[in-house]
Amino acid sequence: MARFPAPTFLTSAWQPRQFPPDEGTEVAFAGRSNAGKSSALNVIAGRRDLARTSKTPGRTQLINFFGLEDGRRRLADLPGYGYAKVPEQMRRHWQELLTRYVEARSSLVGLVIVMDVRRPMTDFDCRMIEWARAHSLSVHLLITKADKLSRGAGLSVLKDVRAQVGETASAQLFSAVNRIGVDEARHAVLAMLAGKRGGGSAEPSE
Repeated sequence: MARFPAPTFLTSAWQPRQFPPDEGTEVAFAGRSNAGKSSALNVIAGRRDLARTSKTPGRTQLINFFGLEDGRRRLADLPGYGYAKVPEQMRRHWQELLTRYVEARSSLVGLVIVMDVRRPMTDFDCRMIEWARAHSLSVHLLITKADKLSRGAGLSVLKDVRAQVGETASAQLFSAVNRIGVDEARHAVLAMLAGKRGGGSAEPSE
């Protein structure tokens, strides 16, 4: 199994002014709060405790930044969307924080969108894909919990997702439990970190 450059926690941001210096390249992980985002990030990074996991969806309430070994590449764990039972004021804050992050972060080059194999391509997922592409971000879809379906059923889901997104995003099956697709995910993240970001001007709808 391919080794991923060792990540370390940098900072958590509740406001844009708390973001780390906007230099080098950055890939962010996004997804519904119950899609297994934190578990996927931990397995890809090779760190059991890098991102906090919980049985209660929606526990990631800040943007958490992690630096890789060379100090010029970073990962960001974004608040989960579409599920967390939080006050409307906090939902609005998350939306504003996410908008500011994507629109103003020039080092952001790619987005990994995590989705449950049993509930792929929700409205929220589709909006995130459209928004990311409008900002010229590379998009990789991580279809998690592949261990919950048979191999044939999982491959059928993957085929359908790839047909929906076409050339706008890459997609793969993944399981944090069975380590399905870990090397593929690591290669995808590192490839995005080696790239550069262009422009764009849209934002997701509520």
